[in-house]
Amino acid sequence: MAGLGRTVLARQRMARLWGLGDRSKPVSFTPGLVVTDEKIELEMAPFSTTSDGRIPRGIKLISRAPFAPWESQENGPILDASIGHVLPPSLDEADAGEVASKGEMLSISWQSLNHDEGLLDDSLNPHVVILSDALQLANRPGKLVEAIQVIKRRFPGSLLWAPGIGGPDNCAVLSWFGVDLFDTTRSKQAAAHGAVLTWSGPRLAIDGEDVNSHWKNALADVRSAISTNRLWELAQSQSLNSPRLVEHMRNNDKLISSSSGVLSQVVSRDSALRVHSFEGHNDPIILDWVDYICNDYISPNGLDDVLILLPCSAKKPYSASRSHKAFRRAINHSSAHEVIVTSPLGLVPRDLEEVWPAGYYDIPVTGDWTQDEINRVTKMLDSLVSKNQYRIIINHSGLDYSSDIETIDTRMGAGATSHEALNRLSEAVSSQMRAKKRSGEKINIDNFRSVARFHHLNDSWLDDVIVRGRFPRWKVLKDNEQIAMWAPERGGFSLSKACIKILDANDSLKRISLKQNIKWKGDVNLANLESYDGS
Repeated sequence: MAGLGRTVLARQRMARLWGLGDRSKPVSFTPGLVVTDEKIELEMAPFSTTSDGRIPRGIKLISRAPFAPWESQENGPILDASIGHVLPPSLDEADAGEVASKGEMLSISWQSLNHDEGLLDDSLNPHVVILSDALQLANRPGKLVEAIQVIKRRFPGSLLWAPGIGGPDNCAVLSWFGVDLFDTTRSKQAAAHGAVLTWSGPRLAIDGEDVNSHWKNALADVRSAISTNRLWELAQSQSLNSPRLVEHMRNNDKLISSSSGVLSQVVSRDSALRVHSFEGHNDPIILDWVDYICNDYISPNGLDDVLILLPCSAKKPYSASRSHKAFRRAINHSSAHEVIVTSPLGLVPRDLEEVWPAGYYDIPVTGDWTQDEINRVTKMLDSLVSKNQYRIIINHSGLDYSSDIETIDTRMGAGATSHEALNRLSEAVSSQMRAKKRSGEKINIDNFRSVARFHHLNDSWLDDVIVRGRFPRWKVLKDNEQIAMWAPERGGFSLSKACIKILDANDSLKRISLKQNIKWKGDVNLANLESYDGS
């Protein structure tokens, strides 16, 4: 039996919630367990496994339900693979010679990642990939997450099994990296010593305790977290179980930050970036934002005379908050460059306040800034100021900032929405503004151009457009034809078919090339992708 029905039901970065079997009614899910003789429900444990004990070892993965119902109503498929000769990861320069078998289940080691050219074969499309030396890699700094990242990029449609390293105490972390299948090896080892692995780490077992219940609860939490875009927070919390898990999380962040094409730019409205610890300040999505504002952001045309710095608000977008409505009344002008000072993102220009992650983050507010937070904001402000010709800075943020440009502190230690501070803000703007106010349509177009530069490589496709309709679903028209609509629930544009040709003509689309002679159905992935534009 060749098939293994699997459907992505939810995803968050490298983590996937897979439904197995009939896509309309899956009978099991991942992240899940591979069992031997344990009595665990099918929903939690889609596969069982056996090994022949030979050298090199052969291994079977046996489906516990009909996961290919269009082919057979019997349980299947049964996948098998030869592990091959696996040398220790420390001997990555050596070649063991005998490689693992290649088929519907594929065994990969650190050594084969370095030496087996057969892994580059375009015809390889395994259902399951086994990281055979996961246990050894877990003890070598950075190696485990690197191997997982390479495998997930090469075989994005495959389930990944990392034997011997999973447990209820780390499954959220490993799922965050991209692992789909776990086994009970560590749980059995703990039980042999009178201990049990729980969500919060190992402890002594209680008489009569159901060891498997910890697996069930942990997997249920992980699946729910993927579905609700909360796996990152869950993984961060669980990583505190051991220094090694914290190490893995940090190495994974570094790897993601240096990789392209991993981070989302447009998300659903129910998504959130919850930064509840200082570890979260270095999440790749935040570092990517900081990099963009520092190096690539271009302020709207004509807004380079007066810079107004404002504090953030808990409500997103900021414009909808009570405090920012008060700021806008006090400013009473539309031609200053309003920039919000916030942590952990550093700076959020008003023209980008609705996009991900600026319009979606949540952070505890104490009123105190760490030196790292101050340094980040200062670095970003220095970059912003150096790229523009601001004549004056009106600082209503409450954060101390100095530069060669004249700065007016309108807070002077008072609350941002106090009567005195708002009066000073109003007077400063009134006395310093020289430009005419922008029309409502001009403001919309300027904001849309900023978003286009962020999402679509450039804003050329918005030349000669007009904006009509009603807030918040503004319509973008060109030659009297609607080409786009602003979608506030996703912080981006909904594009018409007519817009595709315009985007293409203006080099505003990221480009890919598909492999020839491949029947393309569904999503574009690495199985049918020939090349892509690195931009």
